[in-house]
Amino acid sequence: MLLPVLAYFFIFHYGPMWGMLIAFKDFYPLRGFFGSPWVGFKHFGDLFSGLYFFPVLRNTLIISFLKLIFGFPAPIILAVMLNEVRHMYFKRTIQTISYLPHFISWVVLAGLVIEILSPSRGPVNWLLQVLGIKPVFFVASKPWFRPVLVLSSIWREIGWQSIIFLAAISNIDPELYDVADIDGAGRLRKIFSITIPAIFPVIVILFIFATGRIINDDFEQILNLLNPLVMEVGDVIMTYTFREGIQKLNYSYASAVGFFKNGVSLLLVLTANSIARRMTGHSVW
Repeated sequence: MLLPVLAYFFIFHYGPMWGMLIAFKDFYPLRGFFGSPWVGFKHFGDLFSGLYFFPVLRNTLIISFLKLIFGFPAPIILAVMLNEVRHMYFKRTIQTISYLPHFISWVVLAGLVIEILSPSRGPVNWLLQVLGIKPVFFVASKPWFRPVLVLSSIWREIGWQSIIFLAAISNIDPELYDVADIDGAGRLRKIFSITIPAIFPVIVILFIFATGRIINDDFEQILNLLNPLVMEVGDVIMTYTFREGIQKLNYSYASAVGFFKNGVSLLLVLTANSIARRMTGHSVW
């Protein structure tokens, strides 16, 4: 039963790794991987001396940190709130509604976000006009573009990510809550004294994984929402790599950017895992 999963990771994840060699070559498609000349760390030097990479890196880190700060606690809060709901029909309805956006492509969701926030026909700006506030073109506004990215990301993933925390909460011994009821504990006391501590190991492990994704970005989301008016605050590593590698056909330089990004991701995971193991006693390994 594991064979298809192992085959998938080997073919689509581990097999293509040897292609990272082109980061150390001047790659020419007609010459192939082995016929292209070696240039060593030339492209990495161009990477760190270029004018565009560090602004792109800054945008990536800012957006990723905002998503981590506001997006990581969101499914935990949703899972805890759903656990407190006693009306099963209402609970399942909320779960279904919150799960649905995860299964919709960012191409469609980005179109919905643009329409909802449209300054001429969007319901958000209609409400602002009713309140006497001038319409705001959120998707084309530099101060608002990053909040739009963070909020739309939370909207898409909050329900799906809450499944893991709901599963962890379901494994808590019900007798703990019964004892707390006998002691006169209220709902908030039970949440902070039983529910959160019981799922804390799961929170730590998922936080380690989330830390490793700080240098990564949601390429599909940003590509579909990005426009020339917000390039200064919205252009990230993956969109930059896309332009360099696919549009400009600068394969070697784009591979160097990807190599750097993956190296930083690995370092972040190892660091976060080590800190979590020492401070909490919980870690991935």
